[in-house]
Amino acid sequence: MLNVCKRSNSVIFSRDRGSNTIPGDQNPLQQNFTETLPTEMSVKIFSELDVRSLCRASLTCRHWNDIIEGSDQLWRSQCLTVLAICQKEVNGDRLAGCSWKVTLVRNYRKGCVKRRWLKGRYSNIRSADDIPPNSMYPLDVETWGEILEAELDR
Repeated sequence: MLNVCKRSNSVIFSRDRGSNTIPGDQNPLQQNFTETLPTEMSVKIFSELDVRSLCRASLTCRHWNDIIEGSDQLWRSQCLTVLAICQKEVNGDRLAGCSWKVTLVRNYRKGCVKRRWLKGRYSNIRSADDIPPNSMYPLDVETWGEILEAELDR
């Protein structure tokens, strides 16, 4: 088994043979898939991840981070899930020239909170003390109007 330290360019120690090998002599089966595949294929693989997994994958190594951060396509597909809930906000950010990632970051939590309220997750709240943590987010008047209408329809 090989231990790889890409950032420090140190020697890799092989536990199986007890010998030292240099990083360029790595077995192709033990290489990072993003280094062997074309970038477009790596982006396709990363596009199968949800937002949380995509953010975690970007922390895995510098190469993954470069691919994920550099692909507006990945963030666009994730942002489309938020668009269904926060259409006005997403469209406003895009018209203002924000990238898909910035748009997603700005609207993701808001979309999650709004979705939970619209689904009736907090319908049985009787006082401010009953409101669970992370269930509030600054929402505009129109959004609260939608939530109120949904509550009245229940």
